[in-house]
Amino acid sequence: MIPFSILDLAPVNDGESVSQSFANSRQLAINAEQNGYHRIWLAEHHGMSAVASAATSVVIGHIGASTQKIRIGAGGIMLPNHSPLVIAEQFGTLAALFPDRVDLGLGRAPGTDMATARALRRNLNASVDQYPEDIRELQRYLGERQADQQTVAVPGVGSKVPLWLLGSSLYSAQLAAQMGLPYSFASHFAPDHLLEAIQLYRHYFQPSVHLEKPYVMVGVMAVVADTDEEARYLMTSVQQQFVNLRRGANRAFPRPVDDMQSFWSPMEKAAVEHTLTYALVGSVDTVRMKLQSFMAETQADELIVSIPVHQLDARLKALELLAKTGLMKAA
Repeated sequence: MIPFSILDLAPVNDGESVSQSFANSRQLAINAEQNGYHRIWLAEHHGMSAVASAATSVVIGHIGASTQKIRIGAGGIMLPNHSPLVIAEQFGTLAALFPDRVDLGLGRAPGTDMATARALRRNLNASVDQYPEDIRELQRYLGERQADQQTVAVPGVGSKVPLWLLGSSLYSAQLAAQMGLPYSFASHFAPDHLLEAIQLYRHYFQPSVHLEKPYVMVGVMAVVADTDEEARYLMTSVQQQFVNLRRGANRAFPRPVDDMQSFWSPMEKAAVEHTLTYALVGSVDTVRMKLQSFMAETQADELIVSIPVHQLDARLKALELLAKTGLMKAA
């Protein structure tokens, strides 16, 4: 048994408003807390019609105010889009509002298309070496004030908000190991390097003041329903979404459909099914068997789950059924 956490993108459902998506995220967080989930994280994406969590720290505040004890945070903030000082101030503010509950997961992808990335007004020509230095700068802002420190994050200084490194590559695994930080792999949409990245991270991990031994979180998508057939039907929403992204169709999160064969081509089907290699789809019994195998394969310390279901009631039910697999260590 390991802790289960939730990754939420504040999905904007077809036929619903952004305001409704935030209300849905609030209810998801409340139910996650009631069902013993450990954390709920929001992810930074920009310019996507199906995702409302662009102003990630603001939405985290909304979730924090709606809950009592579940950990809240970012999974993640795309640090190249921002000044480390601004992120330190934002998460220092969250840490002051919600003491001992806030996590800050960091990624180095822009989380959007290049035109939108340019509009975010950060240096797109910075080398990959700038990302580690941005992380160290952020750590300095969140740590205790030094005697010679001229620039101070207020709020932020002394908050020591826990940092995580997120990624889908061997680069992020190696960097997390070198910096002695917890690591979360995005296997919910990038399955290819999962096992290699975990092995690399654990092998090269260097203990730090932040973490004594390696800690790995792995991501999956999970759609759990009363029957396998119903779960497969609900899963068609995210299957359509991935096809839409590949086609360049920027649309709201789709309603499920009865027939995917008429929607996607054989090549699109193969690509999406590969992307969703580790997805947990089915009844409680089916998902339990799949999850046992996945946990045995990865030996993960924690599972973070995205529940890509269109209707809120079905999404909440999937969350509750996943907790009933008997594999979750309740918070």
